[in-house]
Parts: sequence; C-alpha cells; structure tokens
Amino acid sequence: MFKQPKAVYAVAFACVVSFMGIGLVDPILPALSKQLDATPSQVSLLFTSYLLVTAVAMLFTGWVSSRIGAKLTLLAGLGLIVVFAALAGLSGSINGIVGFRAGWGLGNALFIATSLAVIVASASGGFAGAIIMYEAALGLGIAAGPLVGGLLGNISWRGPFFGVAVLMAIALLATATLLEPQPKPAHRTSILAPLKALRHRSLLTISLTAVLYNWGFFTMLGYAPYPMELSATKLGFVFFAWGLLLAFFSITGAPWLQRRFGTAPSMYGALTVFAILLLLIGLFTENRWAVIVCVVASGVVAGINNTLTTQAVMLVAPVERPVASAAYGFVRFIGGGLAPYFAGKMVDHWNMHVPFVVGAIAVLGGVGILTTGHRMLAAADAEMAAGRPGNPEEVAGEMADEFGGAPDAIDFEKEATAR
Repeated sequence: MFKQPKAVYAVAFACVVSFMGIGLVDPILPALSKQLDATPSQVSLLFTSYLLVTAVAMLFTGWVSSRIGAKLTLLAGLGLIVVFAALAGLSGSINGIVGFRAGWGLGNALFIATSLAVIVASASGGFAGAIIMYEAALGLGIAAGPLVGGLLGNISWRGPFFGVAVLMAIALLATATLLEPQPKPAHRTSILAPLKALRHRSLLTISLTAVLYNWGFFTMLGYAPYPMELSATKLGFVFFAWGLLLAFFSITGAPWLQRRFGTAPSMYGALTVFAILLLLIGLFTENRWAVIVCVVASGVVAGINNTLTTQAVMLVAPVERPVASAAYGFVRFIGGGLAPYFAGKMVDHWNMHVPFVVGAIAVLGGVGILTTGHRMLAAADAEMAAGRPGNPEEVAGEMADEFGGAPDAIDFEKEATAR
C-alpha cells in the first residue's frame, strides 16, 4: 500500500475527503439551526437534497464515464464538489445551503462512480494492494469527517464547507497533474440499464432492504445530534467514535460473520440490533448519555450491514457489476434522502421521539423483505464457497459504495483469478 504511484495517492486523498462528507455536517446541525434561525426539519434538507441528487445521478454516471473516460469523470466530480462546497460556505440562508448541497451530491456521484476503478487501474503491486488502499481511504474518511467537521464547526458553521472546498481543490490539482488519461470502456452504458436491472427480483429485494435500512440510518444521522445538546467539537468526537467502529467492522467484522454464519443470517442480526438501538434512542431521547451510547454502538452494526448489503448485491445481481451498483445506489439513496425530510415533518407534528421509532420499524421492515430472498442469498454463499470464477476487471468497474465496499467478495475474486 505504501509503494504506489503518486497518482494513486492523489485519488486516495480525494477519496478520504469525499467520504468525510458523510458525517462532516453532523456536528454543525444544531449550530446551523440556531444561527440561521432554521428549524431542525429545514436543516435536515441538507441530507435530503444531497442524497436525492446523488440517487438520480447514479443512473447517469455510467453513461457519462463510458463516453468521456474515467479521468474526466473524476475531475468533473471533484470540480463540482469544490464549487458547491465553497458556495455553501458563502451562503447566508439555509435554503441556499440546501441548494448547493444538491450540486455537491452531483459531484460526489460522479466521483464515487469512478474512484475505485481509477485506483485499481493505476495501482502497482497488484489488485489486492489497490483494494487495501481504497478501503484505508474509506475508513479514514468516514472516521475523520465528523471530527474535522466538529473542529472547524467550533470556529464557524462555515468552516466545514470551506475546509472541504480547499481539500478537494488540492486533490483536483494533484489528480489532474499526476493521473494519466484512462482508457474508455469497451462499450457504452445505457441510461436505462440500471432501471431495467431492477426488474430482477434478487436485485430489487436487496435494494428495497437497503431503502428501509437507510431510512433508519439517515434518521439517526440527521436527528441524533439535537437531543445530545453538545458543542460542535464534542459532537465531532461522538461521531468520530461512531465512524471508527463503522470503518473497523465493515472491513473486519462483516467478512468474519459472513464466513461463520452466512450472508442472510448475519444481515438479519445486524439489522435487528440496529433497529433496537434506534428504538432505544426514540424511547430515551431526553437522556443525553443513552443517545450517545446508542449512536456510538450503532457504528458496529452499521459497518457490518453496509458491507454485507453491498456484497449481497454483487453476489445475487444477474447483471454487470456497474449496472447493479448503479441500480442499487439509485434505490437506496432515495431512502436516505427522504428519511430526514419526513423525520422533520414528524418532529414538527409530534415530537423528537417519533422519527427514531419509525426508523426502527422501517429497519425491521427491511428484515422482513430480506427474508423473502433467503434462498437466493444462501445459494450465492454456496457458490462462493464452492469456488465460483471471478473477474477482477468487473470489480474494478463497480461503482464504489459510499459507505463501504465488499471486501470478502473482492478478496474471493482476487483469489479465484490467482488460482
């Protein structure tokens, strides 16, 4: 991992900053609400605009990159993030920030669609070293995002936005200078391909499970900071601990559970525990320490579920990996985008308890949907254990999952090819 071309380090650095965006705004949500005289439901639209645009853009990223190439797609995504992050920092209203976060989501979709493929294509030392580099960047970004957001947010709520703009501008210059032009894909991807892929029951089942899981996940991210009543710095440390656990268990815990119990049983367990933690937050919203403990603990099961869900998509999808990832990303990001919006409406009409309870019910609903696909997941596990052939080029073309890759599936493909 430490003997790579400079271009790989440039893209990996951009990956770190991109993944920081997941939790970067969490520590400043209360400050935004107070200083911009906005309700929590209005502030939650920062997640909604970002994720809904990312969801729709997922349908187009394959079409774009197959026509202009990976490098130009990567640079376009980085450029959009720089511009819209800076504009969000300059904005003086919550509506302006929400709008600029939408542009940020478009840039992020273009970037994450090609970052893994570029790292794999440019890395030295084999396929395994490239994947380790990517996973290291992912984990560092997820963990560091809330901490950086908290530290900069303690100075000003504008700090995290300007921080991302500066760091991404550095990554943009480094990538443009150091990265060689990437070859265009052998064939062009249709815009309708991801939507057509959802006609397959296996892919649709996992995607709908992910929608309901993301409903709970982004309800927690969007509203848990309020009942904690902490400063931006302290909130940053809380979500830093959450991010560390999420990154660690996505890379280590999920593969172990999959090998020990299988994909479906492991997902049942992770989703159920996550639902219980959401329910506890909903029941004990007034207890600051109860909320903190449940949020930090959720990093364990969220990391496990993120990896297992992505792996499940790649195992059962009967279409090409880029198309499967685009379809899956489109559906699941819709759930993540709508959840904060409706959670805000619930708070306005009832109280802060309700969104977390509804989130817990949604996640349990995801378990119910997943049970309808138990047989196909068990069959996919059996094929993997039996040594199903793999093609690393297909994995390299996968649209990187923003919240975690599929390390076990990737490792299996690498080993199968080596044999």
